Amino acid sequence: MGANILVVDDEKEIADLIELYLQNDGYNVYKCYNGTDALECIRTTELDLAVLDVMLPDTDGLSICRKIRESFYYPVIMLTAKVEDSDKIMGLTIGADDYITKPFNPLEVVARVKTQLRRYMRYNVPVSGSEKEDSEYDIRGLCINRESHKCQLFGKELQLTPIEFSILWYLCEHQGQVVPSEELFEAVWKEKYFNSNNTVMAHIGRLREKMNEPSKNPRFIKTVWGIGYTIDK
Repeated sequence: MGANILVVDDEKEIADLIELYLQNDGYNVYKCYNGTDALECIRTTELDLAVLDVMLPDTDGLSICRKIRESFYYPVIMLTAKVEDSDKIMGLTIGADDYITKPFNPLEVVARVKTQLRRYMRYNVPVSGSEKEDSEYDIRGLCINRESHKCQLFGKELQLTPIEFSILWYLCEHQGQVVPSEELFEAVWKEKYFNSNNTVMAHIGRLREKMNEPSKNPRFIKTVWGIGYTIDK
C-alpha cells in the first residue's frame, strides 16, 4: 500500500501535475487548493508526507508547516516561486525538511518525496544484529537511540523531525571530530553540497532551539567557524 501524500497548491495545474506523477509511482495523494481544506485533511487523515506551496489564497504554507509540527513529524517539502535564501532558511527553521523552487520538473518532486520517505520510514525499522551495539549514544545527558528513533536531553524527550534526528545522530557518531558542513549535508541529504547552501546552518539552529542551547556558547553542538560542527567528547 502506497504512502499517503498531501499536496497543497492553489495553482490547479501544478497540483494536478504533481498528483499525476505521484499516483503513477503508487502513492495515495490528498490534494487541496487552499489552506482551510489542507488543515482539515491534516486533522483527519493519517499522512506520511506533505508538499506545501508557500503562497496560498487564505493562508500560507509556512503557517501550515508550523501547524503540522505541533503534532506530527512526517517530512514536509515546501514549494515556492521565491528564490531568496532568507525564505528558504525561514521554511527550514520552522520545521520543513526540503525546499523546491518553481518552476520545477515534476520528476524532481517525486525524487525528493522518495528520498524523504526513505529516511522517515527507515526509523520505523528495528535495528538488529551487530548494528544494535552502535544504536545508542549517551553524551553528558544527551541520549539518542537509532532503534527507537528517540532522543532525550536530561530525561526530557526531544521531538525531532527525521532530518534533525539524522543530523544529530551523525554528529554523535563522529563525537570528538569536526564534521565539515559539506560532509554533514551530503551524508544526511544524499545530495551534492554547494558553497552557498545554508540548509545545514538552518537545521542546526532549529536543533539548538529545541535543545534550549545558547547559540554563542552551546553545550553540545558547537560551531567550528569556516569548517563545520562538532560534539565534544
